[in-house]
Amino acid sequence: MAERSFVHEVQKLRLGEGDEFRGEGILAVTKALLQSGVAYVAGYQGAPISHLMDVLTDARDILQELGVHFEHSASEATATATLAASVNYPLRGAVTFKSTVGTNVASDALANLASGGVIGGAMLIVGEDYGEGSSIMQERSHAFAMKSQVWLLDPRPNLQSIVRAVETGFELSEASSTPVMLELRIRACHVHGRFPTRDNRRPAFSLKDAIENPRRDVDRIVLPPSSYLHEREKVESRWPAAIRFIRERELNEFFAEDAQDFGIVMQGGLYNAVLRSLELLGLANALGDSDVPLYVLNVTYPLVDEEFKRFCAGKRGILLVEEGQPDFIEQNVNSILRKADLQTRVHGKDLLPMAGEYTGGVLLQGVTRFIEIHAPGLLQGRLLPAAARPASVGQSLPNGDLQNLAVQAAVEQVQPRPPSFCTGCPERPVFTAMKMIERELGPHHVSCDIGCHLFSILPPFNIGATTMGYGLGWAGASAFNTGETSRRTIAVMGDGGFWHNGLTSGVGNAVFNKTDNLLLVVDNGYAAATGGQDVPSSQADSPSLSTRHAIEDAVRGVGVKWVRKVTNTYSLAQMRDSLREALTTKENGPKVLIAQSECMLNRQRRLKPEVRKQIAGGQRVVRERFGVDPDTCTGDHSCIRLSGCPSLTIASSPDPLRRDPVATVIDSCVGCGLCGEVAHAAVLCPSFYRAEIINNPGAWDRLLSRLRSAVIVWLQDRIERRLKGLAA
Repeated sequence: MAERSFVHEVQKLRLGEGDEFRGEGILAVTKALLQSGVAYVAGYQGAPISHLMDVLTDARDILQELGVHFEHSASEATATATLAASVNYPLRGAVTFKSTVGTNVASDALANLASGGVIGGAMLIVGEDYGEGSSIMQERSHAFAMKSQVWLLDPRPNLQSIVRAVETGFELSEASSTPVMLELRIRACHVHGRFPTRDNRRPAFSLKDAIENPRRDVDRIVLPPSSYLHEREKVESRWPAAIRFIRERELNEFFAEDAQDFGIVMQGGLYNAVLRSLELLGLANALGDSDVPLYVLNVTYPLVDEEFKRFCAGKRGILLVEEGQPDFIEQNVNSILRKADLQTRVHGKDLLPMAGEYTGGVLLQGVTRFIEIHAPGLLQGRLLPAAARPASVGQSLPNGDLQNLAVQAAVEQVQPRPPSFCTGCPERPVFTAMKMIERELGPHHVSCDIGCHLFSILPPFNIGATTMGYGLGWAGASAFNTGETSRRTIAVMGDGGFWHNGLTSGVGNAVFNKTDNLLLVVDNGYAAATGGQDVPSSQADSPSLSTRHAIEDAVRGVGVKWVRKVTNTYSLAQMRDSLREALTTKENGPKVLIAQSECMLNRQRRLKPEVRKQIAGGQRVVRERFGVDPDTCTGDHSCIRLSGCPSLTIASSPDPLRRDPVATVIDSCVGCGLCGEVAHAAVLCPSFYRAEIINNPGAWDRLLSRLRSAVIVWLQDRIERRLKGLAA
């Protein structure tokens, strides 16, 4: 089950010759794959290409009609190794995953694939997750392309350019016997547009043909002396073939090449932002007409020396727009120009930030500074946008700067809200229980993992010391395996990380080295952090995937003896007691505690349509909600500190004699009951209550409601009479 369905949108993939596609970038990529005659596709979900996997899943019928094999890979390494099918056979294959964390995982397979080379076109579609919205370390895919000599495409973010990059990317791969990496930023994945379609193509050479006519070429296997031959091939034949193809097919683009004696060179993915900056300066329009020469690198590796010489000849300077660090392209360009004895000055990181996302404001400032250096006359008499105007001392601030000051003032007054678990998340009580055990047994070293549970490192839980990678939670605590202390460490891992890498790198390693520490596996039934895709332990039935493989069976299978499972994480007392047992038992050896409850987001996605249908059909539906009695609440707020649920907040006290706010539950409550469980298990207060909301109540419900109301009115009247008596 994924966070979004593309069942209706995928019908656009059936468009043929002469039709026009209108839609999202992710769908356009899929259509381009089918138009290119791809034979197989695999991948591992992760932003910003998670939806590409969702589209392929929903388009499985269309893929089968074309003879295209598609599968969800166990990891990014598995996906990249799948491209081995293109080493000996003329099969076009594509894989997709998130970069750079996914590329890290895939690097071994990628290096071997690139060393031996391919016969069929092999493409890696990587989601470049760099910048302010990223949740990972700030690195670029460019280094992997350089390291393994894989050609890197970075097309302009419009559908025609993206589709052309996919189609010519396969051709480039085949022409140079080299895998190709297609880099897509989040804006490119979700940009909307249109392009003329062509007919989908069945693979000219199918997987069936390959299986029934096996081939092998020892020279393609990475063993000496073939590995030395591969290195020579890369330099003497593959690289020149790639350069020749890029030039002949004009994959890189020139605009207004001779308009000025200076120009701008940019990564293709940044074209829209650069053009917008020029438009705001009055030097371009929205249709792409520019008064400044532009050289767009739709292929950022390898660079084409002759094209740079051509663009820079006669120009005093260029601005190189290269997002992120290190400045790989800028260094390469300086080398190209110096070797050619061209004295064109190269600006780049001197006018633009060395690191960080190149947002619209950042690019506007850099482009403005570049124009002021080489042609200040072009900006004379123009009212520059606020973001491009420096604040002058002693002068009134422009509106943009006033807005910035207002934002700064607000920051001083508004408390920051760290990212946290969703309302009703079944992982929240797990860490509430850990905080309670911490109060009882003292602090423990906690090794974290990648996934939703990583939010536990932030307030209100503040749990966790390190995270080393997806599925490496227990491996990150490997060094803390000593008999000199009875205190145990805790490692946390999600079900997604467990199946991705954790079973071998974490559990198998702990068994092999006889660790006496604890692994807590958070099993919420899905790869929740990447959009709710199924994993082997998911309880959902799938027509194309094998599910219901218990994590408990897997860890016992590799040798863990002490295994416990909590099937309802919302039972806080049970979670707390299970943690206490795991941390205090005298039994030696690795310990695994599985905390199991369904992801609330996916549960709500599944149940809400059913509930709406039942209500519309007149069926009786009971929904639970929790609340706080403001007259009983003491204002201690321990419930908030031990829960952190977004639906649990504060409100003004109804008692005029009390100044402290009371706790309250807002309408986003999904009725998980954790707040009440916290109050009970932590012996806090009796202010929480549970209410039932009944749609389409029956006769008994109405009678019971009237009886309850009558009793409540009688009790209230009785209190009022007593108060009047006291007053008299």
